[in-house]
Amino acid sequence: MPLPLRFDGDADLRKFAAEHRERIRRALTEHGGVLLRGFEVGGTDGLEEVVRSLSGSTPLSYTERSSPRTAIKGNVYTSTDYPRQEEIFLHNENSYQATWPRTLYFHCVEPPTRLGATPLADVREIHRSIDPSVRAEFERRRWMVVRNFHGGAGLPWQQVFGSADRDTVAAYCAQRGIAVDWLPGDGLRTTAVRDAVHVHPVTGEAVWFNHVTFFHVSTLDPDVREGLLAMYGEEGLPANTYYGDGGRIPDEVLEHLRDRYRAASVRFDWERDDVLVVDNMLAAHGREPYEGPRRIAVAMAEPT
Repeated sequence: MPLPLRFDGDADLRKFAAEHRERIRRALTEHGGVLLRGFEVGGTDGLEEVVRSLSGSTPLSYTERSSPRTAIKGNVYTSTDYPRQEEIFLHNENSYQATWPRTLYFHCVEPPTRLGATPLADVREIHRSIDPSVRAEFERRRWMVVRNFHGGAGLPWQQVFGSADRDTVAAYCAQRGIAVDWLPGDGLRTTAVRDAVHVHPVTGEAVWFNHVTFFHVSTLDPDVREGLLAMYGEEGLPANTYYGDGGRIPDEVLEHLRDRYRAASVRFDWERDDVLVVDNMLAAHGREPYEGPRRIAVAMAEPT
């Protein structure tokens, strides 16, 4: 099945989305992603209207953040504000949280001049292609994400959790299965154990849905990895992953997982006013390095 499935047109996207909602949603569930090309979007307000038409709700706010984003208007944000020369590895949005958005919307406001694609990978295919013994180990032991907030690399905990009050943050974490450990110097370490494999709520298919590979220190650029380890040591890294019981994940397992993501990856070049709709539980997404002005607006919907 092609990923994403492409719809071409020259009409107002808001009208097209409202009139063809069921058709687009069926394609999204089957293929995992839909690319709407050639339509008139109508800027941020138009994108919000498309979200309401296709998802039946307004865009979600970006909570429990793991990457820097800038609000454009309301709950429409820039894509991750990372340096243009860095790759963002394939991942499913917010899969480390207790709830996550089912549907993602990407609007190309300004395309890059070179590269800068948003590659996609079918996580049903990834699940099928992972060595059964590797998959079984994660199904049995689950996976753990450890995040450190200590005023150095990464976002401050006050921004991540939207509050500077420790009791408020602790209550938020307790409700979502996140253990908190307050550190000297107003630092914070959080630990959460999640499932690595989920079942899609509509199709009933098993999907590889987690941040195991994305957050693991070995996935970082070697220079960045060595710099962070030298500064903070493994225990103080901004983020790292383990098996759910705290055991180390072998290097060869991480390499195997990265290989499975890359083998399933597909790409397309952005054009101005493209809108990409992604089922977040069927397709992982990432970002190539790029040259030029690249500006992609992002909205999220349907908490799951």
